[in-house]
Amino acid sequence: MYLKSLTLKGFKSFASATTLRLEPGITCVVGPNGSGKSNVVDALTWVMGEQGAKSLRGGKMEDVIFAGTSGRAPLGRAEVAVTIDNTDGALPIDYTEVTISRILFRNGQSEYQINGEASRLLDIQELLSDSGIGREMHVIVGQGQLDAILMATPEERRGFIEEAAGVLKHRKRKEKAIRKLDSMQANLARINDLTVELRRQLRPLGKQAEVAKKAATIQADLRDAKLRLLADDFIALSRTLDAEVADENALRERRALVEGELERVRSREEELDRVSAHESPLLIRAQENFYSLNALREKFRGTQSLAQERTRFLAEEAEEARSAGRDPQLLEEEAQALRAEEAQLRAEVLRAQEHLAASSQALINSEAALKSEEDTIAAALRAIADQREGTARQEGHIKSLAARLEAITEEITRLTAARDEAQMRVDEAKVDYAKFEMEIAGADAGEQGLDSNFEGAKRNLDEAKNKLLQLVEAERKADRDKNALEAKLEAIGLTSHSRDGAAALLRDSQGLSILGSIASLIEIDSGWEAATAAALGSLADAIVVKDLSSAVGALTILRSQNLGQADVLVYQEGAIKSQELPTGLTSLLTHVRSVKISELLASLLAQTVVAADARAAEAILQQHRAVTVVTRDGDVITASRARGGSTSSASLIEIKALLGDLQKELEEVSHTCDRLRFEISTAEGQVQERQGAFDAALGKLNESDAQIAALTEQLAVSGQNIKSATAEVERLSQAIAAASAAKSRDENELAIAANQMQRHGEIAEPDHARAETLRNSLSQSRTAEVEARLAVRTSEERVASIAARALALEESARAEREASDRALTRRGARARGAIISQAIAEAAYEALIHIERSIAKAATERSRLETNRGEREGETLTVRARSRELTTELDQLTSSVHRDEIARAEQRMRVAALESKAVEELGIDLPTLISEYGPDKDVPTFIETEAGEIVATELIPYRRDQQEKRLASAERSLTLLGKINPLALEEYNALEERLKFLAEQLEDLKRTKKDLLDIIKEVDDRVQQIFLEAYEEVAEHFKDIFARLFPGGDGRLFLTNPDDLLNTGVDVEARPPGKRIKRLSLLSGGEKSLTAVAMLVAIFKARPSPFYVLDEVEAALDDVNLGRLLTIMEELRESSQLIIITHQKRTMEIADALYGVTMRGDGVTEVISQRLRESETA
Repeated sequence: MYLKSLTLKGFKSFASATTLRLEPGITCVVGPNGSGKSNVVDALTWVMGEQGAKSLRGGKMEDVIFAGTSGRAPLGRAEVAVTIDNTDGALPIDYTEVTISRILFRNGQSEYQINGEASRLLDIQELLSDSGIGREMHVIVGQGQLDAILMATPEERRGFIEEAAGVLKHRKRKEKAIRKLDSMQANLARINDLTVELRRQLRPLGKQAEVAKKAATIQADLRDAKLRLLADDFIALSRTLDAEVADENALRERRALVEGELERVRSREEELDRVSAHESPLLIRAQENFYSLNALREKFRGTQSLAQERTRFLAEEAEEARSAGRDPQLLEEEAQALRAEEAQLRAEVLRAQEHLAASSQALINSEAALKSEEDTIAAALRAIADQREGTARQEGHIKSLAARLEAITEEITRLTAARDEAQMRVDEAKVDYAKFEMEIAGADAGEQGLDSNFEGAKRNLDEAKNKLLQLVEAERKADRDKNALEAKLEAIGLTSHSRDGAAALLRDSQGLSILGSIASLIEIDSGWEAATAAALGSLADAIVVKDLSSAVGALTILRSQNLGQADVLVYQEGAIKSQELPTGLTSLLTHVRSVKISELLASLLAQTVVAADARAAEAILQQHRAVTVVTRDGDVITASRARGGSTSSASLIEIKALLGDLQKELEEVSHTCDRLRFEISTAEGQVQERQGAFDAALGKLNESDAQIAALTEQLAVSGQNIKSATAEVERLSQAIAAASAAKSRDENELAIAANQMQRHGEIAEPDHARAETLRNSLSQSRTAEVEARLAVRTSEERVASIAARALALEESARAEREASDRALTRRGARARGAIISQAIAEAAYEALIHIERSIAKAATERSRLETNRGEREGETLTVRARSRELTTELDQLTSSVHRDEIARAEQRMRVAALESKAVEELGIDLPTLISEYGPDKDVPTFIETEAGEIVATELIPYRRDQQEKRLASAERSLTLLGKINPLALEEYNALEERLKFLAEQLEDLKRTKKDLLDIIKEVDDRVQQIFLEAYEEVAEHFKDIFARLFPGGDGRLFLTNPDDLLNTGVDVEARPPGKRIKRLSLLSGGEKSLTAVAMLVAIFKARPSPFYVLDEVEAALDDVNLGRLLTIMEELRESSQLIIITHQKRTMEIADALYGVTMRGDGVTEVISQRLRESETA
């Protein structure tokens, strides 16, 4: 196994992808200082899992990424891949070549890969651990690591041996076992506590479980008794219900028959009522027709008499006219006599008219009396008929009216109560409406204040947030300034610490008496740093030692270790005398002082004075040529030379002053950052407080809005309630008014019906005698009226006739002389009148004959209708009596059916209640209840054994009284048990199971603890064995190699505590030839390096590794010691691969391959390779 290649890309100075092809043997990497040779070692260390940035000579891990140069941009990631030849199978992986890669990005993300597959750092460490390449990387010896080996503690040296021996994996196993043991110990304690607590809880819970178990048995017995009684009740009720259902069916059939017969009777009654309603008007019309025909007969009789009288009168007048023809004078005299008779007749006509009016009035009165009497008789007859026909109906009507009045009264009472309740709701709704209106008004008034509070809180919150943003921006700016100052300080600090040899001696005095740098030992007034640095010149970076031997030793170390050059000042107190300056000049010492090296400082600056500028310096030198003048700007002027101008680089003094200024500025900026953070914290608190106030104000405002919305909704609901309740009041009032009106109507109708019922017994058969008397009187009145009318008509006609005769006589007297034919015309007219009167009399006679016939027919029809009415009234009475009987029976049947239906409904409800009880309370369905717990099933008996178990014994027949006693006994037993925890039994079993489980877990933990302790003991024994074997071999090899490196010298390794092989350290004793010292600190630098190399080589030989990387380990050796070391390296080449970073030519000569590393002008490292062995062979 060996390293086959190493590829670097973006790692430190390797900006471009660079591959080093490595081969077995010795490979030397050479190149000038700063070219990037050590970066190859850092790359190997880094790719194998190094996590410390300081081990890679950086401040942070991102420093390994190429940072860029003036001509090349920085890269975003660093990548290193190392390929290992695994042909011999040294690595526990099924590949002949293993490539380990590591990639780091600037954002801090890191990736590991093994043969291109993503892996963990732990996977890489475990892969390399068995090959002798552990976490401590003892196979890679970097610069300065030799001193670290020698200056390490004994325990750290032990670590090198353990890593080489492969002990670390055993220690990791032990650490893992100890972590498991600690975790298991905590679990063990917790389980012990749980076990104790569970045992404490188990005892009372056991008692509760025993009670619960007994209660469960009693409850089972109780449930069995309840189920059997329930089944018995259900079956009994079901049988009763079936029987009652059969009775109810019979009643329903009888009611159906009665309803059918009642319907037929009512149909017949309705038919009779229809016939009666049809024939009653016919009867009335027939009677009226009879009476009107009688009246018409009387009228025609009068007309006939009048026509006969007129005929007679006209015949007499015609006779008289035929005997006329007298002298006109005589006619005039007769006319005058007729006029006198006319006057008398007119008086008689007036008296006759008066008599006619009286007769007509008497006739009207007689007719009215007769009509009234006939109506009374008809009403009496109808009342008698109604009494005969409708007594039963009237009674039923009265009862129905009374029932309806009672129902209406109840309805009015109910409506009145409902109206009062609705009115109460109206009043309540109005009160609520007014209350909600007031609350809304109050909420609106309060919301104005909430709005102002909300706006104020919002404004305060915005101000606080703006202030916080300003403070955050200021803090960020201050933080950026702070970071810039820290970076600047760090850069300046790095610059100040990398000052060649002086810096190296200040870092490691190596036993020299160094007081420090002159810059650190003096104090300079502000503003005079440049002047002091210019006055001191190159001595500004010098170091101060106590004696000359230390100065010589420092130079020797610088040269031997190739650390560069340094100015060394020797300060011996009292050995330097101060010199006087000419008067009038200001010495630079007035601005520079030192407590430790004041005399040395005085000697250095004794003849140095200060001037304001170069012109003033020139003036001083013209008077005092022996002094050195320095200006505040750093110009140095003497009589023979001058130095100054713009500063190209700063000295340590100026850097120190600049560091002081930057530190003060950093302190101020840090103080500002702290102050701003405090103010930010205060502002955040204020923002939170104002945010809380804002949220509270917003919450109150939202709450107010929600309250107003709720009140508005309630107000709308109240308004709607008022409207609906008012509408309901109006509707109920109208209903009450309608019911009251209906009640009044029914009361009136009831009163009328009651009066009629009372009068039914007082109605007698009507008396027709008075009607006959009235008829006779009417006939006489009619005769008198006709006679009076005829008398009036006759008188009028006589008057007219006399008047006409008189007029005729007068006209005859006047016209007798003129035309005799006019007399003929009058005689013809009278003859025609007589003929007409005769025709009227004859027509009246014929009409009377027809009227008599009609009267006979009307009398016959009236008799027929009266007979039909009598028969119909009798049948109606019979039908109504039967209807009343059937109605009574139907009411009784309906009431019985209704009662039976209510009883059946109650029975069904009881049956349903039993079924619901069975399902809901006892959780059993009806078929199962009947089939398993019916009264036909035998009942098991139970006894309690000595063990407390309840067992079933013999079966006994079901008896209800026994089951009731059993139920009561079970309930008493359950009551005596008291309060029962129904979950106790389950909890007890669960707790017991958990306790058993915890006990098993406890035993498992104890066994695991024993196993872990055995593993730890086994690991300790193994570690002791491996370490002791490795130590003995390393000690043996160290003794041999030390003797080879120091011929004549003596070196050995020894254990600091041999009795404790697990924790003992390893110490080193080294005595070079010719010296008695054994302490490592007293050895010279070269001796220390050789001793460290001897220990490393001893470890290498005791536990060989596939490869070793050595970074300038021979730099401090002389040629003789270098030759000895190279001999050992050639021995190591036989078993391991060596990669050596060197400047020594002799080391290069033994190399098999040579890589030259150089750096171009752009700061990027390039590599050139050369295989030497093949070249030499050629």
